[in-house]
Amino acid sequence: MVLEISDADALTGTALESIAADFTATGASADESAEERTHAEETVREDAAEALASLVDPFDLVSQVPGVELAQASWSSETIDYDPDAEDWTAGEDGDEAYYGIDDNETDDEEGGGNTER
Repeated sequence: MVLEISDADALTGTALESIAADFTATGASADESAEERTHAEETVREDAAEALASLVDPFDLVSQVPGVELAQASWSSETIDYDPDAEDWTAGEDGDEAYYGIDDNETDDEEGGGNTER
């Protein structure tokens, strides 16, 4: 799944509100809650993927899909110039270790494989 974050401030703000609500509702000690909350807030401020991960539960995304059981979920993010209408835009193949980019992406040849077929 590829997502475009169109308003990082809105995403981060919503994540911070969610964190505040979560820590208000928990019964942990005040010192422990303050430290954990501060860490969670810093994390979502630094990385939009972390903000998204704090709001979206992967289990909830697939729990109602028949025949699907979530085995593992992970998040990653990177900033890319994405233009799905560009002629030279391509997405990597399965097992291609996160190649998403333009066909003439020079990083393909740096790994020594020289595989230009996509």
